[in-house]
Amino acid sequence: MIQYYVGIAAVLVGLGWWGLHVKPASFPHFPQHTPPLNTVKLPDNLPAPVERFYHQVYGENLPIIESAVISGQGRLRVKGITFPARFRFTHIAGQNYRHYIETTFFGLPVMKVNEHFLDGRSRLELPFGVSEGPKVDQGANLALWAEAVWMPAIWVTDPRVRWESMDEYSAVLIVPFAESEERIAVNFDQKTGMMHSLESMRYKEPDSGDKTRWLNEVLEWGALNGNKIALKSAVTWHDEGTPWAIFTVEEIAYNVDVSEYILKTGVDR
Repeated sequence: MIQYYVGIAAVLVGLGWWGLHVKPASFPHFPQHTPPLNTVKLPDNLPAPVERFYHQVYGENLPIIESAVISGQGRLRVKGITFPARFRFTHIAGQNYRHYIETTFFGLPVMKVNEHFLDGRSRLELPFGVSEGPKVDQGANLALWAEAVWMPAIWVTDPRVRWESMDEYSAVLIVPFAESEERIAVNFDQKTGMMHSLESMRYKEPDSGDKTRWLNEVLEWGALNGNKIALKSAVTWHDEGTPWAIFTVEEIAYNVDVSEYILKTGVDR
């Protein structure tokens, strides 16, 4: 009898492991496509590692990006369990965003995340509660600018943003937050010159007393529709030590009309 129950337990564990490794289907393609993008000349007053990075990604001219819809797959750790996931992030560049994420089991949704950051205010809706407040807003604002890794031109074309030199392979990105600013340390690979991480101090919870070091890493740069982008990235809280989220981009549409879409929930088009 004991062997019977041990066998049943082993089967259930095996099924659970399998279910957590089944990738979900991708979200439907976003119905709009990137139009021809206007460009501006790359300025010549950037810190050396920043200028080198932009030359590799864009060349001499930067696209003017006003919006983006980023879709893909990933893995998210929730309550100690890492789930497959699919995501769609919608941005009005440097202003607002909407996050929609589904974690899945055997490819089927088991948790849906709806988060809006609009006009400087964040609201994160989870199955087990809603998070909002000034410290959530601070974290969301950092996410807004960190996710510009998928459209890094705005770190130069947005007049509210500036770069400060640090050393040969690092620089400080200074971005707006309400009536103040936030500083993000940006590190570049010594061999390739490509950006590999962004580090900042972020409130982890709505009631956090202190900020926690927050790390965004680019795990893979590659080509997508003729653009060089961060194909795979990871997000880590310093006190956890390993990434709680890994995102792999499958589709990006730039400069599409998201004025209504950014206000919705789910993947509703």
